[in-house]
Amino acid sequence: MGNFLLDWYFWTKTLHIVSVIAWMAGMFYLPRLFVYHAERAQVGSEMSETFKIMERKLMRAIINPAMMSTWTFGLILVFTPGVIDWSEIWPWVKALMVISMSALHGWLSVRRREFERDENTRSGRSYRIANEVPTILMLVIVIMVVVKPF
Repeated sequence: MGNFLLDWYFWTKTLHIVSVIAWMAGMFYLPRLFVYHAERAQVGSEMSETFKIMERKLMRAIINPAMMSTWTFGLILVFTPGVIDWSEIWPWVKALMVISMSALHGWLSVRRREFERDENTRSGRSYRIANEVPTILMLVIVIMVVVKPF
């Protein structure tokens, strides 16, 4: 199994990076849609219904599959011999940030379902704040992988 994973390392890494890019694109865009939905669309309006469609399609067609493929290719990389040295601190920090990103994904998914049911109680400001979280998490993840500061 080890040789197989090593033979496919660069393809796995490529697919992981592409998956991460797609996941992050959705994670940046969905909270922005929520801002506009919360601030500009009256419940039951045509605009609100349009936002619901956009949010549902973004989550189901891009964000969810991208997260699953990110995790899949990431775990394959974890099990590829020689890629990760778990005695160092950086992979643990990265893992914590990826888990945090996944938790945010779940939180956004719950918020999307609230909008779907016309039960949103949060302000546009709260979604503006949520819109910054993926950037911070991504920054820490990239630093851990590229710089490996510890």
